Amino acid sequence: MIKKGLSRLVLFFLYLLSLLPFWLLYIISDILFIIIYFIVGYRRKVVKQNLQNAFPEKTDKERHDIAWKFYRYLADLVVETIKTISISPKELSRRVTPTNPDIVKYLFEIDKSIIAVAGHYCNWEMAALSVTAVTEKKFMIVYKPLSNIDFDRFFIKIRSRFRGIPVPMKMILRKLVELKNEPTITVLLGDQTPVKHEATYFTPFLNQPTAVFLGPEKMAKALDCMVVFYDMRRIKRGYYQYTVVPLTENAKQTEPHEITQAHVHYLESVIREEPQYWLWSHRRWKFKPEENQ
Repeated sequence: MIKKGLSRLVLFFLYLLSLLPFWLLYIISDILFIIIYFIVGYRRKVVKQNLQNAFPEKTDKERHDIAWKFYRYLADLVVETIKTISISPKELSRRVTPTNPDIVKYLFEIDKSIIAVAGHYCNWEMAALSVTAVTEKKFMIVYKPLSNIDFDRFFIKIRSRFRGIPVPMKMILRKLVELKNEPTITVLLGDQTPVKHEATYFTPFLNQPTAVFLGPEKMAKALDCMVVFYDMRRIKRGYYQYTVVPLTENAKQTEPHEITQAHVHYLESVIREEPQYWLWSHRRWKFKPEENQ
């Protein structure tokens, strides 16, 4: 009972923080960076190992610089995500803009369902909300439920803003089958780690064999959806642009793993350009191919 009360108190405090203007939130972010990097040392060993494995060709200084920039951005990511609790559609559309609005408009209007694959790159929460705010199609946001019920409900509420429909990962295919007679947009993160017994496919990603979640490809083929990649880039503090990149229009005609390879390789190319905006603190490589044979 006490734990539940504390959770709700924290959530209420986060709501109050979300009402602050961006400039003040970024001052908080500067303080938060000092705390998570210098005082707490949040997952610094994980970040260091991930960067070392991903970029063995880089010097220690180069990897250290990436880690430093990552933690600076991680603090911004935290306060920006808090801001999504109360941000208005107008403010969101001003801060997250498309580079190819004609293609975006076309995709929103065609009578075909779309699977939009993104990664833990830049602010994926703002990315999802930015689309729900400008389309009339039913928009599913796939997520992994959190163990803390109060926080899980809290994030569901955030993702439900602007008509988004949060759907647990295990339920998404069933949900799409229910809506197969109407065009929908489904956004999910393609770089999530599958559970061990579902890690049946490994592919090179950031210089190491990586278990890849096959959900996007399975859903696209089952329902013959168009598959696109949501390419989000940070322009400056608090401002982003995104490009919707078509990967395939006819999923059923693709070869096995063709769609998976396409979005994995695209994400890797994005990460290599500006690696500091990917979630390096994520324990992405939990197991190896030989462990799943």
